[in-house]
Amino acid sequence: MARLLQSEEDEVIGSKGVIKKVEFVQIIAKALYSLGYKKSGAHLEEESGIPLHSSAVNMFMHQILDGNWGESVATLHSIGLKDESTVKSASFLILEQKFFELLDGGKVMDALKTLRTEIAHLCASSNQLRELSSNLVSFSHDLRAKSRPKLLQELQELLPPTIMVPERRLEQLVEQALTLQRDACVFHNSLDREISLYTDHQCGRDQIPSRTLQILEAHSDEVWFLNFSHNGKYLASSSNDQSAIIWEVGTNGEVSLKHKLSGHHKPVSSVSWSSDDGKLLTCGVEESVRCWDVSSGECLHVYEKSGPGLVSCGWSPDGKSIFSGVNDRSICMWDLDGKEVENWKGQRTLRISDLEITRDGKQIMSIFKETAILLFDREAKSERVIEEDQTITSFSLSRDNRYLLVNLVGPEIHLWNIDGDINLVAKYKGHKRTRFVIKSCFGGSEQAFVASGSEDSQVYIWHRGSEELIGKLSGHSGSVNCVSWNPVNPHMLASASDDGTIRIWGLNSHLQQHKKLQQVHSNGGSMAAAYNGRT
Repeated sequence: MARLLQSEEDEVIGSKGVIKKVEFVQIIAKALYSLGYKKSGAHLEEESGIPLHSSAVNMFMHQILDGNWGESVATLHSIGLKDESTVKSASFLILEQKFFELLDGGKVMDALKTLRTEIAHLCASSNQLRELSSNLVSFSHDLRAKSRPKLLQELQELLPPTIMVPERRLEQLVEQALTLQRDACVFHNSLDREISLYTDHQCGRDQIPSRTLQILEAHSDEVWFLNFSHNGKYLASSSNDQSAIIWEVGTNGEVSLKHKLSGHHKPVSSVSWSSDDGKLLTCGVEESVRCWDVSSGECLHVYEKSGPGLVSCGWSPDGKSIFSGVNDRSICMWDLDGKEVENWKGQRTLRISDLEITRDGKQIMSIFKETAILLFDREAKSERVIEEDQTITSFSLSRDNRYLLVNLVGPEIHLWNIDGDINLVAKYKGHKRTRFVIKSCFGGSEQAFVASGSEDSQVYIWHRGSEELIGKLSGHSGSVNCVSWNPVNPHMLASASDDGTIRIWGLNSHLQQHKKLQQVHSNGGSMAAAYNGRT
């Protein structure tokens, strides 16, 4: 096909004048071919007069698929490549394929000749040449040649997009546009599959939990802590009344008491779920840690140390050991039978402390002084520190282990990136905190929100990325000490308060959601599928 005129190459379309017509048509044609619409792709090329690739590139692609290695290397020099290193790398891939196909065909001497006369000068290092040479000895044990379409794909990734249009480029552009719309929507709290190409995406405030659906009143004193299980089927709470409770989330979304856990002699400050949600740890204030069977409510073991009391608890990812902060400032690790496995002494934790373990089990995090959090790498025996200007009262780790949400004495919550270099990335303001320990959490779809309790008896919700305050939930009559967002149902939030109650928050459209949930279950669907959908 004839080369386009310069004026045709520079033509733009779209109201902003930033889309080059030639590129636009080419990526549409590429998309049609990728979707299997070969006739439509060819017709578009013919009707528009805009070829997907130049005649030289088309010939090069056919030569690769036909295994004409010498010709394809020669054509490579005539398709418009300006970077000699790219030409060299592409030539190496082609001739490496020739080498392996000769070996697979049992033509060892021809392969050796190719290696010596064609490939050797293209090798980036002597090690690369030795590695290829070693295949001459063991060639019969494995089929090493990749498929020719796979080779063509690798070449396409190597060559500039102006030479060969990348695979699925149109899909990537559309996904980028939808992702930008989703990320700019401060109320987005639903499945991505509900985003449509037909209209610009914008969720309403009705996607954020804002209505009290239930008030749980089984505790007889202040409720200090609560946390949903990983599968979203249970909620555990702990209280100043020296008890913990396991609540069950029913298939209709209703929360009911499953077990009341008694045995601690002091208020219960925190709970921690095992990775399989089959066991629960509860920690008494400077007392002991107890392990409970979730199904039966039976206490399986009591972990304690002679003299010092325990102040925090957490599970190893494999569920075979537990960790606890001790009020002598150390961190201790036990196996399930109560045998002490390791003890990290020194200034590792405070008397009132949070404890988090990353999913790979390598890092332990704790508040080790009033204004600092210790990130201790168990394998490397290295330490990193997050330093704040104010006293730290609590922190939470994101599900992807990349961020820490840090609560301070003042009315600010800080978001720290701990993936690589530690840096402060966001601040959330507006709630009230002066005297009590307030616990915040990540939540919603893709953990796009931050929620926190407050001493003014309200629950605060911010959009995580924009730091915008998008909701204040009223209903409690005492300080809200802790919040937990259901990890499976982005429309369910729980809050614990000094008023002795737990509130379960959901959507204003809960009645319609409830009907949808019943319909899903009658059809054999899952709770997660129903709750993630929009009403």
